Amino acid sequence: MRVLSGIQPTGRPHWGNYFGAISQYIALQNNEQAFYFIADLHALTTIRDAERLRQNTLNAALDLLALGLDPKQATLFVQSEIPEVTELTWLLMTVTQMHLLDKCHAYKDKKERGIAADAGLFTYPVLMAADIIIYDSQLVPVGVDQVQHVEVTRDVAQRFNQIYNREVFTLPNYRVMEATAKVVGLDGEKMSKSYDNTVEVFEEPKKLRKKLMSIKTDSTPVEEPKNPDTCSIFTLFKLFANAEEQDALAARYRAGGMGYGEAKQALYEKAEAFFGPARERRAALAADLPYVQDVLAAGAKRAREKARVVLDRAKEACGVSTR
Repeated sequence: MRVLSGIQPTGRPHWGNYFGAISQYIALQNNEQAFYFIADLHALTTIRDAERLRQNTLNAALDLLALGLDPKQATLFVQSEIPEVTELTWLLMTVTQMHLLDKCHAYKDKKERGIAADAGLFTYPVLMAADIIIYDSQLVPVGVDQVQHVEVTRDVAQRFNQIYNREVFTLPNYRVMEATAKVVGLDGEKMSKSYDNTVEVFEEPKKLRKKLMSIKTDSTPVEEPKNPDTCSIFTLFKLFANAEEQDALAARYRAGGMGYGEAKQALYEKAEAFFGPARERRAALAADLPYVQDVLAAGAKRAREKARVVLDRAKEACGVSTR
């Protein structure tokens, strides 16, 4: 089964990104048909600094490889290295109805908030549709808020097939990714960059410990029993701990005699043990950029080979090819 997913290079990944999406992308790579791209063209709707975008794109590649994406199993590439995608986007634009795009969340939300929305944002779903169908993708793992994008892709692909009376495109399905546990931020709310409450995946140990020690807690005295089920520290601890470790810490909470500082230290130790090796791998990769560039080049080559086949089918169907 061909799996396809894109990651926008808009900043460094935090725990919410990892447990909510990245870890699940990587888990789907074992069929040797997974295509993962770094969506630098999509990022142009929000990033207007060339050097920042280039660096973010490289960082995204380093992050994914360090966290376990295996280029021997999955195809990793940069979106803009596949010109066939933008060519297919125009073919799809000619059959995409305006009312479909007008209903899309990203554009609609900005419009309702009175923010100027440019044509790039308005037609964003068409580029995304091209990203998906140009590799004959069968499964697209998404968050709940991205389901609409796959539904739009199916609508556009199906309309193209119907207009030209042939099965040019494979209609993709989606799989909604669910976090293995709630990923809360330092303030107890959902972990999000917009709330400034995140913990980055590759935090250095000292900074990581300082952040975790700042997690907000209630004023229950040390000697009093505490409820692990309502504590952000314990909620985060469960991301890293097995059932036995969770039960042991929960028992310490309920017995009393444990301060929140002890729980924070336990969280720090588990998180450092979990992400520390990935941080070291990332440092090694950053010291060997030619290898990373080779991985991206090889991935782009494989992606273009597949993209060309699908684009040629589409061009032949609508008559812009003389073959």
